[in-house]
Amino acid sequence: MAEDKHMSGRKFFTVTVLNGVITIVEAVGGLLSGSLSLLSDAFHNLGDTFSIVISYIAHRISLRDEDERNTFGYGRAQILAAMLNALLLIIVSIFLVVEAVKRLSHPETINGELMMGVAVIGLVANLASAILMHRGSKHNLNMKATYLHLLSDTLSSVGVIFGAFMIQWYNVTIIDPIITIIVAAYITFESWPIVRHTITILMQGAPKMDYDAIKQDLMQIDGITSVHHIHIWMIDENRIMFSAHINMRDMLLSEAEPIYHQVEEILAKKYGICHVTLQAEDVRGRGEEMILNEDLDQQLLKRQNEE
Repeated sequence: MAEDKHMSGRKFFTVTVLNGVITIVEAVGGLLSGSLSLLSDAFHNLGDTFSIVISYIAHRISLRDEDERNTFGYGRAQILAAMLNALLLIIVSIFLVVEAVKRLSHPETINGELMMGVAVIGLVANLASAILMHRGSKHNLNMKATYLHLLSDTLSSVGVIFGAFMIQWYNVTIIDPIITIIVAAYITFESWPIVRHTITILMQGAPKMDYDAIKQDLMQIDGITSVHHIHIWMIDENRIMFSAHINMRDMLLSEAEPIYHQVEEILAKKYGICHVTLQAEDVRGRGEEMILNEDLDQQLLKRQNEE
């Protein structure tokens, strides 16, 4: 199985262990030093650990073949995992912002030296985990959400190190909650598009397409006289499905098949559509809109009248 498409169980295990260990180290270090930003890093790493486990389970489920229960396969398990992980990041970020605002008005004494040492350990572990996950994050929302967890923790660790430096050398303790707020805002900013995209997929939303251009391209094929009742939706972030009714001149089935192949080729090469379902018609439905906006009862009544 290609490594570019499938993250190995060993990588998931390694990253999970790294995040579990650093969560414990940072939580203890945050409590002993009094650093909220260090504790926030521990919370993020704890979230990462759950995220990686969820991501791996969803990844394994998505590899199942299509069956009678799921004729389109199980790819959306990763979409659900991506949404859950991104939402978890946003919830944790909101909680940390609330705590940071409280610290702004009531600063606490912080051990900058201990904070610095633990933050450096956290940076090394988070950076190693992010590097391991980066390769699988380019074309997979589930991996991207997990990678975002790890990247956010890496950036958070950098912020904590800077904060520890300011506290240790200049005693600027207010920098600790400020860094927490900045990191939380960044994480929320990066996570929300994932939530929005996963919701679009789960709602069977369509990617941005030029429907008029699609119709024009299909109408140029010899034998097609009209195109209507188009449906385009996403199974996951990589697979786009297409169905349409096409009016064709009266012909033998053997003559229609080459036309179907032309339609599939155009849609695949020009629009990235991987699965095409066509309903051939003679005059039925000719003149209808490309995207039908009639309720089911009206549609059935119209068809009965036509017959």
